[in-house]
Amino acid sequence: MSKIDWPALMRLGLVGLRLTPDAFWALTPAELSLMAEALGPAERGLSRAGLRALMQAHPDAVKPD
Repeated sequence: MSKIDWPALMRLGLVGLRLTPDAFWALTPAELSLMAEALGPAERGLSRAGLRALMQAHPDAVKPD
């Protein structure tokens, strides 16, 4: 059984989805998952792969001394 990341789920529900605590705790896991899928990437946060792609597209330039 995997450990549930409650802080991340609460951040998703209360901050990302802007749910009230009562509405968040009334959701089933399936409902929360469905709502999370409807969010765009910015609301979900940046994944490692997304960060890597962003860093490759916009590398830090080395400034001459």
